[in-house]
Amino acid sequence: MAYLDNSGDIILDAVLTDAGRKRLAEGDGSFRITKYAFGDDEIDYANYNASHDSGSAYYDLEILQSPVLEAFTNNTANMKSKLITLTNNNILYMPVIKLNQQNGFVQWNTDVGSGSFIVTVDQTTSTTFNNNSSLGRYIPGDDPSKDPGSNPNDNLTNIRVDQGLDTTEISNAYKIDAELQENQYIVEIDNRFGSLTVADSDAIKGGGTVGKPAAFSFIDDDNIASYYLSTGDFVDDTDAAALDENPDNSPGVHLNKCIAGPRGTHCAFRIKASTNLRTSTYLFERLGSTFSAVAETFYYIDTTVRVTGATTGYKIDIPVRFVKQQ
Repeated sequence: MAYLDNSGDIILDAVLTDAGRKRLAEGDGSFRITKYAFGDDEIDYANYNASHDSGSAYYDLEILQSPVLEAFTNNTANMKSKLITLTNNNILYMPVIKLNQQNGFVQWNTDVGSGSFIVTVDQTTSTTFNNNSSLGRYIPGDDPSKDPGSNPNDNLTNIRVDQGLDTTEISNAYKIDAELQENQYIVEIDNRFGSLTVADSDAIKGGGTVGKPAAFSFIDDDNIASYYLSTGDFVDDTDAAALDENPDNSPGVHLNKCIAGPRGTHCAFRIKASTNLRTSTYLFERLGSTFSAVAETFYYIDTTVRVTGATTGYKIDIPVRFVKQQ
């Protein structure tokens, strides 16, 4: 929904989401609006000018005059910055969710991935990537539990996001406020391309069997599947700050340095390519393109995976490239 300020009156422009329209269309009388959210995507608070020449009444004038978007129903584009209510009025910093790329276990591909996470959709492609280090890191999307070559740890990777207060003003020895900690993440991915599976244990402490599939909650009319990931196989508390000084060279030590201040939880996963991508080139030819490397030609499709914190509503879009050797 959106508030439109026309001729001095505030007008409420409300629309139903895709899920709301679907339930309304059922026509069984059970439709009730029970949940709603407010957002401020249009507002840039950096426009607050505490040194305005005309005094304090004008500090927020530019913010108040910012145009407001009309309501629209595309759930993949709207409400990226939701407003939340906190009981603690002494909070000075809001948590963020950051893509963690502290070492090779979670780094994306900068060689042929254009700064994306590469998902190799079948065994042939995985083996080619594994045998050619110049192709960079990748997620084996045909079967993430399978070793595609003699030394898979040279190239295998995961996707991990960390949550916390990214500031040096507060020591990372402090625990994040419980009211701000994310214990559940919503991950959205185009179901035509892939699904989520458990990451390697190096990416998440206490993670389950690598390659174990996650169950999606629903798929909308745009083929976007939503996964609600909770503590356990996919979500865990970020280790204490003491590990930062640990001389051990293990991945978990370095992975903690993504968030500068107090840390909350982290979420890690891999992606398994869909049956369509693994067995056919149809979607690659219709929606993707090709590139050449190591004397081979590869199909690819670029997309994004969105991760949202269920508590704060903070969102991050992660670029993903599905690759198939011709």
